Formats: sequence, structure tokens, C-alpha cells
Amino acid sequence: MSTVIRKISIGSDYKNDAMHYALGQQVYGGHEISHILFEDDDASYNIFIKKNNEVLPWKKFNSNMAISVEYDLEY
Repeated sequence: MSTVIRKISIGSDYKNDAMHYALGQQVYGGHEISHILFEDDDASYNIFIKKNNEVLPWKKFNSNMAISVEYDLEY
């Protein structure tokens, strides 16, 4: 079963010090977060951004970090 990640938060203190990344969020000079994917082969979370229909890899976090994942509940 494939699941869509809607938001991830990086950091051990979710409420005060974590960085939050969500689909559709505006980042990095007019880009928008288009995909958040989990890669099984290296157990990492990858964030991709889009601008003018060009999708680029932006950030990668390994699973050794404190990560909170929110899934999209609309199927």
C-alpha cells in the first residue's frame, strides 16, 4: 500500500524547535513543496520542490534523526 506524506517535522522538540515541511508550502524563493517521499533503500525522507513545472530534489533527512510524519488521510 502506498501512502502519501503530507507533512514531516524534523527535530526532537516538535512544538518549539522542530522544522516543519508540508505539501504546498512556499519555500526557497518562490518554490513550492511538491512531494515528500520515504526511500526504503537508504531509509531517508526526501523533499522535492517545484517551480514553473520543474521538480527538483531539495532536502534529504535520514531516519536517524527525530522525525514526525503526518500522512494524507484523503484517498
